[in-house]
Amino acid sequence: MQYTKISGFSDEISKEIDVQFSVLNKLGISYFEPRGVDGNNISALDDDQVLALKEKMAAAGIRASSIGSPIGKIKITEDFAPHFALFQRVVRTAKLLDCRYIRIFSFYHEGEEWTACEREEVFRRLREMIAYAKEEDVVLLHENEKEIYGDTAKRCLDIMENLADEHFGAVFDPANFVQCGEDTKAAFDMLVPYIRYMHIKDARYSDRAVVPAGMGDGNFTYILSALRKNGYSGFLSLEPHLGTFKGLEDLETDDLMKGLPEGGEGTFTLAYNTLCGILDGIVE
Repeated sequence: MQYTKISGFSDEISKEIDVQFSVLNKLGISYFEPRGVDGNNISALDDDQVLALKEKMAAAGIRASSIGSPIGKIKITEDFAPHFALFQRVVRTAKLLDCRYIRIFSFYHEGEEWTACEREEVFRRLREMIAYAKEEDVVLLHENEKEIYGDTAKRCLDIMENLADEHFGAVFDPANFVQCGEDTKAAFDMLVPYIRYMHIKDARYSDRAVVPAGMGDGNFTYILSALRKNGYSGFLSLEPHLGTFKGLEDLETDDLMKGLPEGGEGTFTLAYNTLCGILDGIVE
């Protein structure tokens, strides 16, 4: 299976953007999901810094697939006004970078269960952001993340059934669902009509450890095969999170790391290679 729209959180390679782009060029990857840029979060950059980044992107032949923003990663009880101002800053950044997609979340809370009032506040905030996204003609993509409202497939579906439209869809992250104890096949089948973007990250149920794609319980072959059959043409964005992968030293004995550079470049390359291996095994 050939696939050209591969992207990734290249700040997992290095905090330095020049190093990030050098490795992406080496791998033949033409997109990145900007999150960390020279040690700064993408949401913290001002116009001049964003335009300087854009110049480096043009020089390297790299485009932004989606802004890897932290929007929605605050408690539902925290003041929303300053966070909405930050969101507006992120939208401005996306437009300067000619990027339509912005990754967002659906807020944290304390306690075991979400109350009806908390759910309504989540929806109120999301509606406000979606309305602004429509005005600015960008697309917000909700990522299923641990301990936010949309951490389970059922609550992600609740969000999508009520709010999804051309300016709001879903990021599907198999590893995050695994770490929440969710069945990724069932979650995928439930959410597939709303999936606009894929994060390539896997994990194991046994210890919740993040592992290379296909080596955990994320059901990547099933998911990527189904996306192919459904005509999916969106991005596959690498988010390896392998810096804390406890079994990496064991993988080296299987030659998976043989010849790869040490550090972030090596683990990012490992993540890319394992994704390519899955894609190559999918029959057209």
